[in-house]
Amino acid sequence: MITVNAMGDNCPIPVIKTKKAMQALTGPETIEVLVDNEIAVQNVTKMAAAQGGEVSSEKLGEKEYKVTVKMKGAPEGVSEGDEVCTPDMRGNTIVVVASDRMGSGNDELGKVLIKGFIYAVTQLDNLPKKMLFYNGGATLTTEGSDSLEDLKSLEAQGVEILTCGTCLDYYQLKDKLAVGSVTNMYSIVESMAEAGKIIKP
Repeated sequence: MITVNAMGDNCPIPVIKTKKAMQALTGPETIEVLVDNEIAVQNVTKMAAAQGGEVSSEKLGEKEYKVTVKMKGAPEGVSEGDEVCTPDMRGNTIVVVASDRMGSGNDELGKVLIKGFIYAVTQLDNLPKKMLFYNGGATLTTEGSDSLEDLKSLEAQGVEILTCGTCLDYYQLKDKLAVGSVTNMYSIVESMAEAGKIIKP
């Protein structure tokens, strides 16, 4: 495990430090990058993924984030000096998830599809501003969900993860919430009304 401490560093320093750590690899290795802002998470994530890394990220606390990059070895053809500071990659899009499965027909297939859908959201060039979870979708943000790693990665990049409190109460999961925060129906309606675009699987 290699740790890159980029706390307090402004862009593009976190990206440069991560690149140097990647170039020094002599074999498979995991690099942990510590940063203090969501934009750094976005930029390091984008660069590392482009270089073949398997990337995940997590919000550890207030102004404390960890980006984990699993590499098979040093990337090929990484050039110096091409680091760019990409602006905040969140648009005014809201993703609304109302079920723990996607589509109708086969329930097991539906659960595979919703997991794939949430992963696909992590790969968007323009991330959503918020993701709202209600009814059966509320179970996806709680302990045991197969999508927790992807949702934590989105949260670390500044995507607000909000789950309906009434729904958590109904399913008796309020103390099992594992990512994001609790919201209410008024806030859900307000967020959807203000959204530039709503995506619902």
